Amino acid sequence: MTKTAAVIGAGPAGLMAAEVLSAGGVAVTMYDRMPSVGRKFLMAGRGGLNLTHSERLDIFLARYGAASARLGPMLEAFPPLALIDWANTLGAHAFTGSSGRIFPEAMKASPLLRAWLDRLARQNVQFRLRHDWRGWAHGGLRFHTPAGDVIETHGVTVLALGGASWPRLGADGSWTMLLQEKGVEIAPLSPANMGFNVAWSELFRSRFAGQPLKNVMLRFAGHTARGDAMITGYGIEGGAVYALSSVLREALAAANPIALYIDLRPDLSQQQIESRLARPQGKASRANYLRKAVGLSPIEANLLRETGTPPDRLKSVAVFITGHQPLARAISIAGGISFDALDDTLMLKAIPDTYAIGEMLDWEAPTGGYLLQACFSTAVYCARAILARMAA
Repeated sequence: MTKTAAVIGAGPAGLMAAEVLSAGGVAVTMYDRMPSVGRKFLMAGRGGLNLTHSERLDIFLARYGAASARLGPMLEAFPPLALIDWANTLGAHAFTGSSGRIFPEAMKASPLLRAWLDRLARQNVQFRLRHDWRGWAHGGLRFHTPAGDVIETHGVTVLALGGASWPRLGADGSWTMLLQEKGVEIAPLSPANMGFNVAWSELFRSRFAGQPLKNVMLRFAGHTARGDAMITGYGIEGGAVYALSSVLREALAAANPIALYIDLRPDLSQQQIESRLARPQGKASRANYLRKAVGLSPIEANLLRETGTPPDRLKSVAVFITGHQPLARAISIAGGISFDALDDTLMLKAIPDTYAIGEMLDWEAPTGGYLLQACFSTAVYCARAILARMAA
């Protein structure tokens, strides 16, 4: 096999595949439809680049739900500790936050990306930007460029085209049609880690959109998630909401609206709350009484009023969800290339010498480091398999 590779998509998965392949002696050319690389990676780092998580690997694997068994060998081949070591070789100085999440010391993606691109340049990886992949033609890969269409040929092709969330950053999901035409089975793309719609009153929306509910517990159909939630103009979002996004999305497909329950005081028992509320109100205003008795903030007190929930039920505030934000506004996706369409090396069974990695595959996970970790792990696993095949 010719030791050349096209890696299409210059996000985290594509860049990692290019690094491993080029380090193994493969001449790698990277293609991307955008004028610069790693745009979604840089966006992810604006709020603190969460690379991975420090929890035990068995717990970590369970975060991927139905896909955990298929992703398991890949995550074990390049686990969180390996990702931390890799990031440190680029000067990231990774550390573990109080939540168990792993971050680079700089808390953003740009320094790591600059060091990474320097490494790829030293390994002679070539970049072809503003090259929009349009499928195959004349025995090669067809790209649309500002100068017109070009055909490129390589020994292997690695597709790392991402999902379809935040398409302005590069990944628009157009690859689904190209692969389906070749007989590749693809589960429909759906939003994951997205916000949900709630019909707030205009008064509540105008006063509290953009404010957080801190350290709450969310409950839905036997599932729970603890963390922060953000009130938005359209409804509710945030880490705790994202952790339940898959079950909420599936429930909305069967019924509308659905009730999401918010426990505003997960560290207090119902008995403790009732005991505190049994204290005399005296001359204090209602708001001051609730603030002193159970620590209710203005947004929490108004959420009770908005939902018609009495103070003694603040562990079970029902918020009715009517829909979710679209794919273009989601952090990540569900759906993608079925694992049954891939062999054990992530090569597409219908298209020899063509591999797929990262968000293109049919898996989803909550935020917290799981998204990037799976992108990196599938890339390393696939690239190592390609090198082994080339060496055989």
